[in-house]
Amino acid sequence: MGSPTKETTMIDHRKLGRELELFHSDPLAGAGLPIWLPAGAAARHAVEEYIREEERRAGYQHVYSPPVAKRQLYELSGHLPHFAEDMFPPMRLSADDEFALRPALCPHHALVYRSRGRSYRDLPLRIAELGGMYRAERSGVLGGLSRVRSIWLNDGHIFCPLDRAGEEVAAVLEMIRRAHAALGVRPAGFRLSLHGAGDKYVDNPPMWERTEDVLRGVLKDLGVSYVEAPGEAAFYGPKIDVQVVDVAGREMTLSTVQLDFHQAARFELSYVDRDGARRRPVIVHRSVVGSMERLFAYLIEVHEGAFPAWYAPVQLEVLPVGDVAVERFSRSAIAAGLRAEVSREGTLAARIRDAARRKVPFVAVVGPREATASAVNLRIRDTSDQLLPEPEALAALLARARP
Repeated sequence: MGSPTKETTMIDHRKLGRELELFHSDPLAGAGLPIWLPAGAAARHAVEEYIREEERRAGYQHVYSPPVAKRQLYELSGHLPHFAEDMFPPMRLSADDEFALRPALCPHHALVYRSRGRSYRDLPLRIAELGGMYRAERSGVLGGLSRVRSIWLNDGHIFCPLDRAGEEVAAVLEMIRRAHAALGVRPAGFRLSLHGAGDKYVDNPPMWERTEDVLRGVLKDLGVSYVEAPGEAAFYGPKIDVQVVDVAGREMTLSTVQLDFHQAARFELSYVDRDGARRRPVIVHRSVVGSMERLFAYLIEVHEGAFPAWYAPVQLEVLPVGDVAVERFSRSAIAAGLRAEVSREGTLAARIRDAARRKVPFVAVVGPREATASAVNLRIRDTSDQLLPEPEALAALLARARP
């Protein structure tokens, strides 16, 4: 890549994060462990709600699982044998009790699957969770939200028969496309990440050949171009990574879908097929938008802090002029689902500038004339002011505040 331009060099999510009070990094909490402030938490919550609803409509069942488990769980999953250098050291509570912070959610979702017997009627079983996991990243590579030790991942696992894996992968890629369009993510291409040499990967050549062929076939059926990247697979299986390019011209992965024969065998997962025989499911690992941290590092920069209205921290700033009453309108906006605030302190010009500085997409000015007419002077980002009756103003705002 060429050198970043002067313009892109100025856009840094860490600087914008401080200015807009989105997140905070405190030495007392520790490097790579960001604290989401109210504004950042509001934006993140809106994105989480959107993703959960998209998953619900697609047939996913949501679960909660703890970010810590006994060491034996990660030995069984293969994370300790293959991924230990990226994990925090185990915590010994007693001679027989040793726990570890999880580096991934898939082992817990395997436990969800095997919590009861399964038949072919249960499949595909789609499990989703926005959960925490932890990676022992070195201090030198940490930075803002883009590289952290505490990771909140939009994760999901689909347990299905082998002959359904291709269509499940294709459906995930379509969900990723829709989510990226809603968020304002600009995809740069697809990467098929394959296994490489060395003991980093599970030693099962037939498994690798089958899983890589399935993913390659999906990409070809979709008619999309992609690059193959040997040595970039997960230790248990190949993956399709959806790549983006940040404002500095750096390529990175936000979303991914992976295919795994390995962990189903390790956890002895099975289902009873139509003929009464027990068969092994395959596992599709997928993340529609990746981790909240990396996603927002990208979104802050690509939107320069001016998020699309549906996940802006504050969507509507109500600015009364003088002592006019605006509580009815602001309460109506909040009751309708908008994130609205009333600002009375300072001159009107100063309050308008402050709303612009904080990237608030909608501003409603209410003076004596507007109050008498039960109307507001509505300014929508990048448009001129418009005098509207309160009900029409709310309707216009709600129409613009959807994904």
